Amino acid sequence: MPTTVLSGFTHNFLGNAPTWYKQVIILFLIINPLIVWTLGPAVAGWVLVAEFIFTLAMALKCYPLLPGGLLAIEALLVGMTSADAVYHEVLVNFPVILLLMFMVAGIYFMKELLLVTFTQILVGVRSKSALSLLFCAAAALLSAFLDALTVTAVIISVAVGFYSVYHKVASGKGYHHSDHNANSDEHVIELHREDLDKFRAFLRSLLMHGAIGTALGGVATMVGEPQNLLIAKVVGWDFASFFMHMAPVSLPVLVAGLTTCWLLEKLRWFGYGARLPKPVRRVLEEFADNERTKRTKADQAALWVQALAALVLVIGLAFHLAEVGLIGLLVIILITSFTGVTDEHQIGKAFQESLPFTSLLVVFFAIVAVIHEQHLFKPIIDFVLSLPQDQQPGMFFIANGLLSMISDNVFVATVYISEIKQALDAGSIDYEHFQELAIAINTGTNLPSVATPNGQAAFLFLLTSAIAPLVRLSYGRMVIMAFPYTIVMGAVGLFCVINLV
Repeated sequence: MPTTVLSGFTHNFLGNAPTWYKQVIILFLIINPLIVWTLGPAVAGWVLVAEFIFTLAMALKCYPLLPGGLLAIEALLVGMTSADAVYHEVLVNFPVILLLMFMVAGIYFMKELLLVTFTQILVGVRSKSALSLLFCAAAALLSAFLDALTVTAVIISVAVGFYSVYHKVASGKGYHHSDHNANSDEHVIELHREDLDKFRAFLRSLLMHGAIGTALGGVATMVGEPQNLLIAKVVGWDFASFFMHMAPVSLPVLVAGLTTCWLLEKLRWFGYGARLPKPVRRVLEEFADNERTKRTKADQAALWVQALAALVLVIGLAFHLAEVGLIGLLVIILITSFTGVTDEHQIGKAFQESLPFTSLLVVFFAIVAVIHEQHLFKPIIDFVLSLPQDQQPGMFFIANGLLSMISDNVFVATVYISEIKQALDAGSIDYEHFQELAIAINTGTNLPSVATPNGQAAFLFLLTSAIAPLVRLSYGRMVIMAFPYTIVMGAVGLFCVINLV
């Protein structure tokens, strides 16, 4: 514990982050002004981008909003960009902020419907290969119309619920005990330990199939991932035109991804293929039946309201009846009004998942403002645009994909789409070619980024969730399990971008 006020400040700085991490961030904050004054703002800008990517890659040590925000504030103070430039970036991308604020919160109120859906799939399908395909396909379909982060959250909720139920039984308790610690195996009966380990492996594979499914579906529509809407707004696509432009890449990749899912379960490679033990299935079926009988008429009515709201959501998006974020607000109002959610604090919980990432997105825009002010990416963009025109989409796909593996794909997409928009405005490329490059950027940031948890918010959310330690899903294990998907989705995506776009 701190013994002086100074040590208290040191202890409080970035909270529970490792000491070495705190020292690195302080070092960044010290050297940046020195680099600006000695080597110039352009060099300092590149250093800032590298530092910011470091904070994204180290997201498990400390949420990037804090160190990244400090770096962005310092960039403003030393004149690498201006508050007006940051505000302009935020204003241009305001539809994306609306999406995160209201759409994610709107889907929060549909969780019961989604939970019922995934529970029925998990209990009702006995073939592991068919179950994995259904999980992956359902996650892809839902992510195309909803939000990958929330779909992942629902899958996690299902997994946590079922894991806790069996863990209680394996510990010699009834599944209605509320004082059970699912993190400890201390009281697990020896007879059940093998089944529990198999159940963990079973859930791990389903969680990874589901997370991959959110990427497969998320690439296809303008609401699937935050950067999709950003790209759609810059290019001028609506929901239908975005889907049509992405289809030559997204649909073949979807088929390849689902095929990979089926093959992995059949071949039992890379940690997949674990079956659900019969004793575990019996416990889960009994629990699901019990939950179904407990459902009141009011609960059933609430599920119908959520289903109708989902239909309104799909129609609103398909026909672009309003801005995406406003459709999300409509969903919030409809569901809460007709399901009895009237307390301010109940409604406030829906925004807890989205607002931290919304804040981080504004910090992204501050770093993008620095990139624009200092023209950091102009030489790279000029080099790619100097290549033969038919090679450019493939190069953009590779560049975006590699950077998205170690950084956040929203940040990467924000930078690249802004740069090629400037090239379009300058007359360096025509609008048709601009659209081709936008397809390459969208698919490049969405597909290869499944390689690591750093690339996609949904994967990072899974890694930092309550279920990860329960089923022994570590960073390294996620990378290994995502590897076959990364190769297949990346290769098929690149082939389609080169040959079909």
